[in-house]
Amino acid sequence: MKTSPGLSRIQVIDTHTGGEPTRVVVDGGPDLGNGTMTERRARFRDEFDAIRAAIVNEPRGSDVLVGALLTPPVNPDSAAGVIFFNNVGVLNMCGHGTIGVAVTLAHMGQIGPGNHLLDTSAGTISVRLHDNRTAVTLENVPSYRFRHGVAVDVPGHGRVTGDVAWGGNWFFLCDDHGLAIESGNLPALIQLTVSIRALLDKNGITGVKDEEIDHIELIGPSFRNDVDARNFVLCPGEEWDRSPCGTGTSAKVACLAADGKLEPGEIWRQESVIGSIFEATYRIDRETKQGEAATIPLITGSAWVNAESTLILNPDDPFCMGLSR
Repeated sequence: MKTSPGLSRIQVIDTHTGGEPTRVVVDGGPDLGNGTMTERRARFRDEFDAIRAAIVNEPRGSDVLVGALLTPPVNPDSAAGVIFFNNVGVLNMCGHGTIGVAVTLAHMGQIGPGNHLLDTSAGTISVRLHDNRTAVTLENVPSYRFRHGVAVDVPGHGRVTGDVAWGGNWFFLCDDHGLAIESGNLPALIQLTVSIRALLDKNGITGVKDEEIDHIELIGPSFRNDVDARNFVLCPGEEWDRSPCGTGTSAKVACLAADGKLEPGEIWRQESVIGSIFEATYRIDRETKQGEAATIPLITGSAWVNAESTLILNPDDPFCMGLSR
């Protein structure tokens, strides 16, 4: 298709993983050079934030949409590099997005069933595309619990206690919140998790090297006998995860392993607030500097392609670069 003068076009493929959308940029994205994935992520953040907003924010996107920019791989054995981002900025890692990227690459004919590597700013990730080309097992980055039993006093709610854990992003995980984790209770879940995140920041509670805890995960019982737990995850930008959250499930598995409640190879089935399910297990990798064993989580979920689109950027459009938060 011929491009009119002044217009730019970005080719994207949309998927959802357990209800959580991923928009993969397959052509027309910015050239980020040949540095490491961390350097490319920083350049995308510092020099192309307007492109990020144009891709995922209104009027072309929505607050729930997670973007994934494909780049040439750094590792010669990897299928691609990928930078994840959302409505407010770049992300370290995204589990549901990684599953969506693998299914997108299969849809494009770039990978087939089997094991593949993807380069991210959190490290090189292994994925296994199953024979049906929709199910993917993600071998995530080493995950671990950093702090245990952290108490936060929430005005109007009371004290909640949780763990700080790394699963590719920093999480505060809490199961004594007293709220029902169900779609009809979203306003209360959002209000509590927003308050917890603000209090963590106010009180200087962080991850390693003062890194921000930008994900809050509430855990509770499922209504199903074949599921171990149900969760609600607040993501950066104050949007909630429709999937069980790949990095959040990884952080949960790390906490269970640290408590001796889940053995290596044992399956943990985690359900999202809308009822989608990830299966998780892990193997032990090494001891962290903090003294607890790091786990290698393996998360299995399914993604589905639901659109192939061309985003048109017209400089005469007053909202061409999206509505930023």
